[in-house]
Amino acid sequence: MKKKKGTIKNKTAEETGFALGKENYRLMAIGFVVIVIGFILMIGGGSDDPNVFNYEIFSFRRITLAPLLLLFGFLFEIYAILKKPREKN
Repeated sequence: MKKKKGTIKNKTAEETGFALGKENYRLMAIGFVVIVIGFILMIGGGSDDPNVFNYEIFSFRRITLAPLLLLFGFLFEIYAILKKPREKN
């Protein structure tokens, strides 16, 4: 018998009906949590009195740490989506 070329199918996607595997969804959930933590670290720093300037908005947490967490989270999400699911033998 001859093997047909070009008919390679992803068994994981075919069995479950989902485009991504279980591991991909788990990685996407982790990335989502990191993104949410980044946004939480950015909130706050407002002032009750509009005549008083609050220097807390320029803290390391809001200017450096939170944007880096967001960047890492979004890059991790891209990795989680593009990662090929493992094939079960």
